Amino acid sequence: MRVLLVDDSRTMRNIQRSVLKQIGHEDVVEANDGVQALAELARQRPDLMLLDWNMPNMDGITVVHKVRETDKTLPIIMCTTEAEKSRVIEAIKAGVNNFVVKPFTAESLGAKINETIARIK
Repeated sequence: MRVLLVDDSRTMRNIQRSVLKQIGHEDVVEANDGVQALAELARQRPDLMLLDWNMPNMDGITVVHKVRETDKTLPIIMCTTEAEKSRVIEAIKAGVNNFVVKPFTAESLGAKINETIARIK
């Protein structure tokens, strides 16, 4: 499964890549902001996107809106420090399939990925 990992923090991308590897996902493409994420999506559609909310150039919610204009089925999991209920609702209304709050464990991210993929099939 190809995963597009979108986060402006190189450290967080490295941590998430390591967690993904621990749970068996090694085909990972990275983007450091929403603009780069959309460029990666245009090159090759991944099977899953892990998306940060707060980024420069284009935030995660804007990315979700732009993706959903043309792709209603790409599984998107918002991975963010934004844990307020209103923010979770905003992300779901925008079109994310699931939501995980940083920091997370390999087990919790794996569970969110499995839950998201199972819901879509």
